[in-house]
Amino acid sequence: MEKLEAKDQERRESELAELHSLEQKFLSAQQWKTDYRAYGKWEHYLSCDGSPDPTVLQEINTFMSLWRDDQNEDVQLVMEKGEQVLNLIEKLQFLLLDTPPSEITEKETVQYQESILELQNLLHQKYNGATEHLLKCQSVPRLEVLDSKELTQHSKDNVEEPEEEEKKAREEPSMPTGEEMCSDGRKSAVSFKENSNSIADINETEEEIEKKSEILDIPSQVQHPLTQEEMNEKEEAITDENIVDLQQFVPVGGVYHIDALQLPPQVKQIKDWSMVEVLDVGLQAYPYPPEEAEDATYSPIQITLRLSDNVMYFEDPVIARWDPAGQQWRTDGISNITYERQAQSITFEMRAFYTIALLQDAHLNMPYQAWELQPTGTDEALLIVTTVFATIQIQIKGNQCMLSSVVVEEKDVLSYVTGKWLSPVDLRAVLKKAGVNIFPGAYSHKYVSVNKKAPIAEVRAYQQMALVASAFAFAWSKWNLEAGQEQVVFKVSEHLKADSVKDWSLYMFNGQKAQKLKITETSEAFSEELEEDSEFHSTLYHMLKDFASKEAIDKVETANFLFIDVVYQLLLATRVLTYS
Repeated sequence: MEKLEAKDQERRESELAELHSLEQKFLSAQQWKTDYRAYGKWEHYLSCDGSPDPTVLQEINTFMSLWRDDQNEDVQLVMEKGEQVLNLIEKLQFLLLDTPPSEITEKETVQYQESILELQNLLHQKYNGATEHLLKCQSVPRLEVLDSKELTQHSKDNVEEPEEEEKKAREEPSMPTGEEMCSDGRKSAVSFKENSNSIADINETEEEIEKKSEILDIPSQVQHPLTQEEMNEKEEAITDENIVDLQQFVPVGGVYHIDALQLPPQVKQIKDWSMVEVLDVGLQAYPYPPEEAEDATYSPIQITLRLSDNVMYFEDPVIARWDPAGQQWRTDGISNITYERQAQSITFEMRAFYTIALLQDAHLNMPYQAWELQPTGTDEALLIVTTVFATIQIQIKGNQCMLSSVVVEEKDVLSYVTGKWLSPVDLRAVLKKAGVNIFPGAYSHKYVSVNKKAPIAEVRAYQQMALVASAFAFAWSKWNLEAGQEQVVFKVSEHLKADSVKDWSLYMFNGQKAQKLKITETSEAFSEELEEDSEFHSTLYHMLKDFASKEAIDKVETANFLFIDVVYQLLLATRVLTYS
């Protein structure tokens, strides 16, 4: 062992220099992405399509000011403009997630976040204006006077979620007749009356979640996880059990704005004239229970929501209401919850009209049961993550990745998001939005029984795995749990052809020393004993090189830097060595 240690020290400097040369590919990828972002801004400038650059405060403020002053409340035009606003919001959210800290200042981060909130608020304001306009120029169904008993039964109408395609979800609303519902996904209405004309309005805004639910989930940079975790431990715990812990639970499927509205003044036809009273107050909420009769007993409001096919609820969702005063989500005030998994619907009762969200534990799919990363072609690979609920397969090709399948109980689900090539940041956002979270956050270690590893071992392992991922397959090993915090253990196999059989070997790495282990996955106990005729190396790359073919090493050296970077991003995002 002393001779092996001495031999490793002798060649350490040259091996690290060779590794450093390979690691230049990460810098090339970083420079490419920086240039790509700059090119995107230049392309936007040259396009002159009238849309603002959301990163330029003056342009975005001018855009919002002009639309705010535009009095045209035609629903179709508002929806079309809304598409543009949603696109601007998505661009800003992507920039916050994708731009490295070295390229964005704290002032710019705050500016982008404030612009997102202002755009969302403006969008909501315009939707309300268009709804008011629609209710005053459209024919409205006659409303019957209901007593309290009839009211409860009458408010049991189902509220439809948006159609599968987002385009359909943004079509012009149509007014309901009688108890019939409209299912446009933006504005729905049910007939409702309690001693005065009013309409219950249920708004589902899946794309523009307002500030009350917006969590700009800037991914935790695993380069400094120890520092982050130490800081996170200082966070104060939530003591009120009715307050939702947004580090543990996340809104899935959008936010529902449920209100009873005063019916605005209606159009009167006098000969060839259409006359309507103009009020500056906009849509007026109708209080329920009525304020003038606080002592009276009023029936709760029963709501049934049909859940979207575009979202996975692995467990019964938690229903929470927004508390404007406390600026938090709360679970009190909601009762008699019934979740129908087969019918994909949920029924519940509320004491008043609230803004509500369906929340899911962000860590349902953690820890993972297994994972595997294997090359499938030139600058192509497949990452498979197996959880207790689902098997997720992600294809990697060049500078993009694609969700190829999500299998739950032997059935493919979420077909609307599979087969689309995206950046790793976009893919992470799409999966989280669909309720399939396999990306630990800065606080996840508080809610998951993690296999904690030293940052130097974990991060350097991901870097060097990515560097050789074009020719070697990697997979989960049960011995990783037994190896302690200072080192990681995983299976490795040279894999040059997609259909070839994998001959797995076990390797251990602590960030500064790599070795091949003598034990196998089926051994009775863990041992750090070296494989016979093997040595120590300073890097995982050189350790694998001892047993690799020339073809494999050539493939590693010629691998595209963008492919390597995407593999590294996905390994960092899933943190498979800690959360498995």
